[in-house]
Amino acid sequence: MTETPRALDDLRVVEMGQLLAGPFCGQLLGDFGAEVIKIEPPVTGDPMRQWGREKPHGQSLWWPILARNKKSVTLNLREAAGQDLARRIIAEADVLVENFRPGTLERWGLSPEALWELNPGLIITRVTGYGQNGPYSPRAGFGSIGEAMGGIRYVTGDPDSAPARAGISLGDELAGTFAALGTLVALHARHRTGRGQIVDSALYEAVFALMESLIPEWELAGYQRERTGSVLPNVAPSNVYPTSDGPVLIAANQDTVFRRLAEVMGRPELADDERYATHGARGANAEELDDLIGVWTASLTSAEVLEKMHANGIPAGLTYRAKDMLTDPHFKAREAIIKLAHPEFGEFPMQNVFPKLSGTPGEVRSVGPELGANNTEIYTGLLGLTPEDLEKLSADGVV
Repeated sequence: MTETPRALDDLRVVEMGQLLAGPFCGQLLGDFGAEVIKIEPPVTGDPMRQWGREKPHGQSLWWPILARNKKSVTLNLREAAGQDLARRIIAEADVLVENFRPGTLERWGLSPEALWELNPGLIITRVTGYGQNGPYSPRAGFGSIGEAMGGIRYVTGDPDSAPARAGISLGDELAGTFAALGTLVALHARHRTGRGQIVDSALYEAVFALMESLIPEWELAGYQRERTGSVLPNVAPSNVYPTSDGPVLIAANQDTVFRRLAEVMGRPELADDERYATHGARGANAEELDDLIGVWTASLTSAEVLEKMHANGIPAGLTYRAKDMLTDPHFKAREAIIKLAHPEFGEFPMQNVFPKLSGTPGEVRSVGPELGANNTEIYTGLLGLTPEDLEKLSADGVV
């Protein structure tokens, strides 16, 4: 039986750097078939091997996901011998992903210009807090700072509270996602030019890219977006509503959808009421409209509300937690959660590869590897070193 081809089967990616933004880019590329060779410091490895709130068996539950489909080699990039080995690996690659501060690769003799002399078609994807140039580029950049500078922190949370965090490492993962997108665009361009280029993904800019019309709203209309909690300003009804056993989300802000909601509520006249008949009117009277809907939903269970909403084509749903996802039939039908064998945890559940491709789908082939698990494969197989060479490099602290 022939194995289904994966879209990036013919790509070799070298991943340097650590923590989250760059490695998330590597995860995305690996999901669709790229061979991802992750270079880690000897002994300690990527700090993500230790990150995460819960650590059964003393191990991270995050690492098996972030490092899935990757090969791990150890290499001391601060040593000249390590830098030489890095050049040799990169010479055989299509893509280099790194998320060090600007100038770090250059100090190690691994500048883009030097690497392109060895490998003219190399795509060099650089993920940083502030980008490769500009007055802030030398600064240390973490996700929280990028989220704040990019604008999303200010508009997240309740209006009477301080700006809130989303609850995940949103900025890092956005930067990694844009880095992966830029990498694929650069690879497409290479088909025409034969030349590599730099993909410059700045964390704050990845967040900023999501900020919709925030800039012209201020510059042209003098409007400052503020935190609005669960409410979508000037769009109603679109909110969280109480039921007898917990809240539900209802989004019935389109005219035809609101008319269906009014009929389901037994209040068809609301759809013709001048306070609610149009999108603008509903937005202007959102608070009182939400109160009307809330009184109705509170008399029902969440299941009853959802059944009525779904039967009448009204978007609605619950706010899912992990346990809800694991038991949801739609997650199951779409294979959104998969389980892989893990040496310590047994069956290890994680999110599948997204988006789904019909002809060359992605696949999670392995959980994150042990530190240096692929040293022999890469150093003796790809680079042609002898076992004795590898043993000496290990003794010298290079690998």
